[in-house]
Amino acid sequence: MTTATDPFDYEAALRACARGDRHALQSLYLQESPRLLGVALRIVRERQAAEDVVHDAFVNIWTRAGSFDAARGAGRGWIYSIVRHGALDAVRNGARQVHASEDALDAIDAEAALQQPMADAFELRDNLGRLHDCLTQLDAAKRNSILYAYVDGCSHSEIAERLKSPLGTVKAWIKRGLTALRECMV
Repeated sequence: MTTATDPFDYEAALRACARGDRHALQSLYLQESPRLLGVALRIVRERQAAEDVVHDAFVNIWTRAGSFDAARGAGRGWIYSIVRHGALDAVRNGARQVHASEDALDAIDAEAALQQPMADAFELRDNLGRLHDCLTQLDAAKRNSILYAYVDGCSHSEIAERLKSPLGTVKAWIKRGLTALRECMV
């Protein structure tokens, strides 16, 4: 496990996966699987479907690790995008949606929290505080577009419908907003 002074090196783990190092994949799984399950569950709304999405995502991570390009983004973000896209594909492909109760979601979050060391909780809180500050610096359209996409799991067309804006505009807001967030978080 990592601590605040010894951050997990996602890029190195992905390079090792590309070389066929199974321990690197196991390390990625131990590091991120509880949070990735939470991301998938919030989108597909069914535990079994979310577990399937995470499983498929790790198969994709293993087989596509060689295509990861650190110049295009962070390794952790690449991993999360694979899970998010897999979950959205599952919903689009007619995966059954069962809305989990808040109690069930809280139980899953509590289970995931127990599996992470205390240092991660402090680091997460610090990062969330910075993320909140960076999000407040964005204009409302960009901020809402990003939140709809990454928190609610909406597709670009669903966001355009919610915001009553053209699809191309929403895509531009998300792209520019993510660029601004990346710069702010550094």
